[in-house]
Amino acid sequence: MDYTAKLDEALNRLHEEGRYRTFIDIERKKGQFPHATWRRPDGSETPITVWCGNDYLGMGQHPVVTAAMHEAIDATGAGSGGTRNISGTTVFHKRLEAELSDLHGKESALVFSSAYVANDATLSTLPKLFPGLIIYSDELNHASMIEGIRRNGGAKRIFKHNDVEDLRAKLEADDPAAPKLIAFESVYSMDGDFGPIEALCDLADEFGAMTYLDEVHAVGMYGPRGGGLSERDRLAYRIDIINGTLGKAFGVFGGYIAASERMCDAIRSYAPGFIFTTSIPPAVAAGAAASIRHLKGDRDLRALHQERANILKTRLKGMGLPIIDHGSHIVPVIVGDPVHTKQLSDMLLEGYGIYVQPINFPTVPRGTERLRFTPSPVHGPGEMDHLVRAMDELWSHCALNRAELSA
Repeated sequence: MDYTAKLDEALNRLHEEGRYRTFIDIERKKGQFPHATWRRPDGSETPITVWCGNDYLGMGQHPVVTAAMHEAIDATGAGSGGTRNISGTTVFHKRLEAELSDLHGKESALVFSSAYVANDATLSTLPKLFPGLIIYSDELNHASMIEGIRRNGGAKRIFKHNDVEDLRAKLEADDPAAPKLIAFESVYSMDGDFGPIEALCDLADEFGAMTYLDEVHAVGMYGPRGGGLSERDRLAYRIDIINGTLGKAFGVFGGYIAASERMCDAIRSYAPGFIFTTSIPPAVAAGAAASIRHLKGDRDLRALHQERANILKTRLKGMGLPIIDHGSHIVPVIVGDPVHTKQLSDMLLEGYGIYVQPINFPTVPRGTERLRFTPSPVHGPGEMDHLVRAMDELWSHCALNRAELSA
């Protein structure tokens, strides 16, 4: 077999469909977010504004976070030294897990190398702990949840997105005595809609199921102390396992689960994705803990974040652009074609210094390709005006449809 030819075929398919992903070299400068420098392939530099980052609150450059990381690296060095069970557990990891368990009102927490790994490792391990477990998964759950559920070897049921009645029908069809778990998200990252947490918890109570909530796109940004939608809606106590990330609103790196002490201990003891991987560096753990502590008390930053998102949505709606608005901080503008989406992204970057990556299949369904904007508290009026003018000019230039009424 000509293996190189097969690789070329696979890559050419992506090019032909307009789905080939390109990365640009970005240099972020401390204290200047959302401004950065684009290093072009020819070596030249162009100033840009980042409009698609998941460092939602700019905490990746916050002095409280960077100071904690400097202090930790000066005290301990760069790496963690190994897996958690051999030599990779430090006082910084324990402090971080204490901050996380406190944030979510849980007995314990467990830190992983990413939220993807936390989802995959936990969901693939649960059937070992509960033989015969049936997992009911929202059809739009993140790829990490899908992969973990797929790999666990147990039974799974996929229910229609946010459809409580469809989930009920599937629960009623299964053995009442079988162990069950309902897995869903609080904020779905592509459309920015919310999961019906309370209704799903009610079903879980009715059918004796556990609940698993991915709060990745909500932690730090929602709730009185940044505990996510489950904290905002006073429902965290009804969730058995909460998954979150340290790499988005908290601005650092890593992922975690928060749950009962027994649940965390069991996952710690049985999950290969935890046992056999090097732990996050102490400096990263220290930065994450500092970020969580700070955001627990910074309600003003969260309020400003929501304000900026609402302003951008209002202005784009006023121009008739087809945006999706479910009330969250995520602002998707639907283009509906992968080639046009990529062209629009390229023109924004080249002509206006605005960086927003195209979102194409398989991340979103075909025909719903989009630009996904994530305004932060530090995207000020000047950056907002520049973006709105650019979108207005390019939308007209590309002869794309404007909506009478946005979704």
